[in-house]
Amino acid sequence: MKLRYHLLLLLLVAGILLSGSALARQDSLLTAVDSILQRIDHTRIANYTMEVRLDVATKTISGQMELSWTNAARLPAADLRFHLYYNAWRNDKSAFLNSVRYHDRSGWNDYRDDEWAYCEVSSMKILGDTLFPEVEVSSALEYIQPNDGNEFDRTVLRLPLRRPVFPGETIRLALTWETKVPRTFARTGAIGDYFFLAQWFPKIGVFEPEGLWNCQQYIQTEYYADFGTYDVKLTVPRGWVVGATGREIARSDNPDSSTTHQYYQERVHDFTWVTTPHFQEFHQTFESPGLPPVDMRLLLMPDHLDKKERYLESTAAALKYYGSWFGPYPYGHVTVIDPAYQSGSGGMEYPTLFTGGTRWLSPPGTYSPESVTIHEAGHQFWYGIIANNEFDHAWMDEGFNSYAQQRVLRECYPPRELSKRYLEGFLPYVFSGVEILSRTGGADPYGGFYSDFKRDPMAVPSWRYGPGGYRLNSYNKPALMLQTLENYLGWETFQKVLSTYFQRWQFRHPRPADFFAVVNEVSGRDMKWFFDQAYGSADLFDYGVGEVKSKASQPLKGYWQSNGERQFFDGSGNGTAETSSFLNEAYIRRWGEAIFPVEVQLIFANGDTLLESWDGRERWKVFRYIRPDRLVKVTVDPDHKLMLDVNYANNSWVNKPQRNAAAFKWASKWMVWLQNLLEFMAFFS
Repeated sequence: MKLRYHLLLLLLVAGILLSGSALARQDSLLTAVDSILQRIDHTRIANYTMEVRLDVATKTISGQMELSWTNAARLPAADLRFHLYYNAWRNDKSAFLNSVRYHDRSGWNDYRDDEWAYCEVSSMKILGDTLFPEVEVSSALEYIQPNDGNEFDRTVLRLPLRRPVFPGETIRLALTWETKVPRTFARTGAIGDYFFLAQWFPKIGVFEPEGLWNCQQYIQTEYYADFGTYDVKLTVPRGWVVGATGREIARSDNPDSSTTHQYYQERVHDFTWVTTPHFQEFHQTFESPGLPPVDMRLLLMPDHLDKKERYLESTAAALKYYGSWFGPYPYGHVTVIDPAYQSGSGGMEYPTLFTGGTRWLSPPGTYSPESVTIHEAGHQFWYGIIANNEFDHAWMDEGFNSYAQQRVLRECYPPRELSKRYLEGFLPYVFSGVEILSRTGGADPYGGFYSDFKRDPMAVPSWRYGPGGYRLNSYNKPALMLQTLENYLGWETFQKVLSTYFQRWQFRHPRPADFFAVVNEVSGRDMKWFFDQAYGSADLFDYGVGEVKSKASQPLKGYWQSNGERQFFDGSGNGTAETSSFLNEAYIRRWGEAIFPVEVQLIFANGDTLLESWDGRERWKVFRYIRPDRLVKVTVDPDHKLMLDVNYANNSWVNKPQRNAAAFKWASKWMVWLQNLLEFMAFFS
């Protein structure tokens, strides 16, 4: 079958080159190539069969792998490129340890000699078939630095090919490699007898439809890979518990007191595993009307056994609401990992597996582990199934998931309680109480002349964000952008937008333009004006109440036409032109550069309420009324639809300020501090 497609492609190319104009030849060739590419299963681009052994004494992994890779692009691949992520900890001059996200951290400065890491391919050969002859290619391998030219960085490995892989063709390779596991850093590594192994094997990059490799150095972002099937045998010490991507399909004890666990999973783009002798295992089935059942497997550390139900309930909440709002979870199983204390592996997502995180003393109202569990379980949908390019567009996963996580929390849980800790690491003393001061939940933390929102536009590739820009533009700002879209379009329309996007683009690596197109299509509106500002620029949204005037109208002084005759009034109030009303004026300001339509609510002393609309384009607009009563309150955007407004505090005005509000605020703070002090002293008494 493969040979027939290959010969067909060559015949088509030869025939087209001998006929017609250059443009016609190009169009015909692309049509022929597209016809071949349509036959490809895009959930089976990169398929791995691995056998690996973990040596816990030396903290090394020795592995053998067979990889089959299919070219799903329109152009031939003249080389193959692989990620060797663990080489980020090979030395302190790697691109990762010198990126803007990590360069100011000192965690690796005290690494002992045996705590550094590497990933080295010792042999590689192309496996022979009808398309490619079998050949050893180890000597041709070379390290490249496509992003920064840093010669100390070895996170990308390149294999030049003697003959390219044409569109639709599949090449098979055999690799032998060794990985040295680092001390835990960036959610992977080993601490004591706990091993969390993520991005641990040589992983082929993504050959984009345009015919270019997306196999970037490991810098400051997360990951991007093609879908495939993983069949992995993991050998660990006997008695150690293993959690991994997929389902365990076989287990066998070996004569050397080790056990081999075989895991298998289709339609995923990564494989991660964890092992320790300390896990306790629990299972529970998620069931909800209209959604497929899911086996929830929880691997729990002994000091967190009291969190069992909270982990499982919050995982079920994510599966229920994400599944009903966007689309069902397709795998039938998910593994929840409770990470070891100080392992640095908490709060991270992988296909069919994620890590939570909690503490020994964590009252229910603090939502630990609930919040992080819902967030990481939610990643199974955006990161796991949609699987966009996080190297360039991290916000399409993190931002979507942060938005959806907050929606689930609002749906399932009451407001979070305040939790404070004292003598961390020595005394796990916790105070928990109802949070006294509420927050708007919007963009208020990013107000001011030096607003963080001005750092980088979201449209900048994620790996290029400057200091502080990654979390801001990957998590917080896109979540507020999506919440603003929901508020503007309405939940019914926006839910349809997200479910359409999820169904249309699952397993297909969408790009920002693909999401924007779905928004326009489903909503029936051209939202380019909004995305150009919120996504494409670093301009700020800020609307507020400027000046408000409300004064009694004075009796007329001057001439007035009455009964067809001109009359003069002296302002004394005598005569028919006397008035007893109020002139009310509210000046609404656009302090920011960005533009958004807003509503203005005006309330008068007699209780009458008006709701006006303003397109928000000019720098100011005045609303003027002559009415029997004074204007007592003005609110811009009363429903807080514009979640991107960086100063919602200036959105309202009242004619009688609450003089006791500040005193109450500070008195409340002092009472909380005093109560904490008294409880702290009582603990020692």
